[in-house]
Amino acid sequence: MSSVGPFSLIDRVLDGRYRVLSHLADGGMATVYVALDQRLDRQVALKVMRADLAKDESFVSKFRREARSAAKLSHPNVVAVYDQGEDNGHVFLAMELVKGLTLRQVMQSEGPMTTRAALDIIDPVLQALGAAHSAGLIHRDVKPENVILREDGTVKVADFGLARAIASSTSTAQTGVLLGTVAYLSPEQVERGIADARSDVYAAGLLLFEMLTGSKAFIGDSPIHVAYQHVHSDVPMPSSRVDTVPAGLDHLVARASARTPDNRPQDANELLAEVRQARQSLSSAQLNLRPGVALGAAALNPTMALPRTEMIPGATSSASAGVGPSGSRWHLPHLRPGGRTWPVALIALVLAAIAALWFFTAGPGAKTAVPRVAGSTKLVAERTLTLAHLGSKVVASFNETVKAGVVLAAEPPAGREIRQGSTVTLTVSQGPERYDVPLLVGRTQAEAGQRVTDARLTVGQVSQAFSETVPQGQVIATWPAASTSVKRATPVALVISKGRQPIRLQDWTGKPADQAVKALTGAKLKVNATKQDWSDTVPQGSVISQSPPAGNLFQGDPVTLDVSKGPELVSVPSVIGQQERPARSILVSLGFNVKIERAFGGFFRTVRLQSVAPGTDAPRGSTITLTVV
Repeated sequence: MSSVGPFSLIDRVLDGRYRVLSHLADGGMATVYVALDQRLDRQVALKVMRADLAKDESFVSKFRREARSAAKLSHPNVVAVYDQGEDNGHVFLAMELVKGLTLRQVMQSEGPMTTRAALDIIDPVLQALGAAHSAGLIHRDVKPENVILREDGTVKVADFGLARAIASSTSTAQTGVLLGTVAYLSPEQVERGIADARSDVYAAGLLLFEMLTGSKAFIGDSPIHVAYQHVHSDVPMPSSRVDTVPAGLDHLVARASARTPDNRPQDANELLAEVRQARQSLSSAQLNLRPGVALGAAALNPTMALPRTEMIPGATSSASAGVGPSGSRWHLPHLRPGGRTWPVALIALVLAAIAALWFFTAGPGAKTAVPRVAGSTKLVAERTLTLAHLGSKVVASFNETVKAGVVLAAEPPAGREIRQGSTVTLTVSQGPERYDVPLLVGRTQAEAGQRVTDARLTVGQVSQAFSETVPQGQVIATWPAASTSVKRATPVALVISKGRQPIRLQDWTGKPADQAVKALTGAKLKVNATKQDWSDTVPQGSVISQSPPAGNLFQGDPVTLDVSKGPELVSVPSVIGQQERPARSILVSLGFNVKIERAFGGFFRTVRLQSVAPGTDAPRGSTITLTVV
């Protein structure tokens, strides 16, 4: 995880140019700030990469290349990239500052959109992607979070090319990115890790599906489950979830999200033409038809508080009775005109009125309205309550959308009149509930399971794999990776070691040594083929013997090959003119076989001819024919 906190760079100047003004947002790979470009005197969005990504040299190099490519893309529906740089380990991207909402925020607020609204948004998205595809650039990470609706209604697409830089990083952080994007990955990205313009078309089809239905096309318990559905399931028709979706848009989504890339439009420009053609075939009523009617507040919350009638202090059914400040009943003395008791009674009445006035205005009985503090920070809320003569008690609560330190609600609620000095309970956001995946590599499955549970997570899919470094029965890897921040009860998949993978050693005796060396080296065995010997039976360059001869080995184990130099060559001497017996003995002693052919009966037993010329090298064991006269 990044060591850069969301507010740690505020007031810093990066690259001697960009003064960081405020924190804007956090993402899977970066923190975004509002910054002032002091050179051009304009505000920009400064995306600062996470520290673990910034330490990866291969990622930084790839990031720079992709940022330069994205900066060349100029289109009114593309978030412009101005600059990229690095300052003291902070790798950043300076981009156009777009004020508005992401498509994700809009969909969370609106739910299913009308056909007109969905097409009004997908049209400029495809224009932006089409411009990129025409320039040879692929987005690779089309999702609602990367589509921004500016305050003036302009649609902008952000983060061109950055997914490619992330995908090339060896950092475990890429799993964090995958968490956010798996819902929109094309089958080829899941299966083979490749992407082209048709992959962007697939994601755009899923965007259209989600705008029309208010839900993702594929929903699963884990990213792996969602990715599996992309590969093995067709995207459902939007009308299967919202029956008011026109059939023409069912066909459009099916075309864009076909599992086979060749069955999709070839790029965003082609899909845009089909979108506009489909739009022309729809009536105004079809375009404007609401997918559903939202329930009113009363239907959503049928429990409603009834007005409460309270007795006015001092009002009674008797003219001579009332309620005192302490709540006890008291009686007015009967006044008689001209009687001596009336001054005393009058003074008592005045004192009682003054006491009541003090009690209900400045004393313990004084009331005040609870001020509105929801949405303010904890410090501001406490100060506001103090000024209203109220105390405060803080209760922390996780919240997925409200950042930490902001008041979610107050009890009693704003506007309620309560006595001064009363305590108001403030529910303060702790931010999203997140827990770090513990480091489990090297732990047994039982130990890992306990640590996952202790971290408020759950054990997900357990699989096995061979490992050359991790002993059998211990964890090799987890998904998500260690230190990844995830929601409570997120499944953590475990890969358990089966120990070292055995390598079956075959018998290479009599086979070419170069083939043996290539195969054994490819199996990651340590091969020694330097030993060579003469062999009358094994061809030159082939294996005479090997050690060990066969069986199971492991990576790095040694294998020794004895390689044949072929039969040993011996210089053939001249035996012409010698007698048969000594000539035979000479040749036999040198390792040759001798065959005798007799001419004219061989009466003299003298060698006249030999089949191999004297001085010639011949293999030991070969046959030399002598002609004897």
